[in-house]
Amino acid sequence: ASAAIKRYVELGNALNATALDAIGTRYVCLLNATELKAIEPSSLKLVSLNPSACSQETKDLLYEKAKEAFSAQHVFPAYYELILPYLEGAPGEDLKALSQANVNMNVSTFVRLRRDALMSLTPPEVQGLLGMNLPDLAKWQYRSPVREWIQVQKQSQLDQLHIGLTGGTQEGYINLITPKFPVLSSAPLGAMAMALHLLPALLLTLLMMSILS
Repeated sequence: ASAAIKRYVELGNALNATALDAIGTRYVCLLNATELKAIEPSSLKLVSLNPSACSQETKDLLYEKAKEAFSAQHVFPAYYELILPYLEGAPGEDLKALSQANVNMNVSTFVRLRRDALMSLTPPEVQGLLGMNLPDLAKWQYRSPVREWIQVQKQSQLDQLHIGLTGGTQEGYINLITPKFPVLSSAPLGAMAMALHLLPALLLTLLMMSILS
């Protein structure tokens, strides 16, 4: 299948809707970066692909194509439903924008998001993404990647979600109190070092004088 796709492209044929429909979800992961970049964005409006099983690079490239294809359809939830199969390649800034659109993302979709994008989200943004599905997040709090996300959030913000998430960072526990000693210049430090060096001899002299007296 990979050889056939490569030969098809080498012959100058476009990866249009007809070609993508033939490739389908079964073989879309076989496309390399060059072939993915050659896809006509408009063709994604006419086919149904699911790149969930593909590499992250493939997901990222297909997401950018899909975003371009559906950019004119900014009416939510219509846009969300169109872009949904490609969201595993969405960067953090795009997910943050979606969090303002009341899309009610399923937790099963949330946990498959790009790891760096998911980790960049704040608790209020996650609440905005999940909407009515937010309570389902509690079922994942001890599983990856939700567990890792919880661990980098402030517990006070997690508490504001009111779904019982625990394991966030506690504010005030890592503040170290540093003693404020006066800064000594190099000259006094040198004098102090000399005094410490002579201290045993001085103590011995004082002891001998005490015994003799």
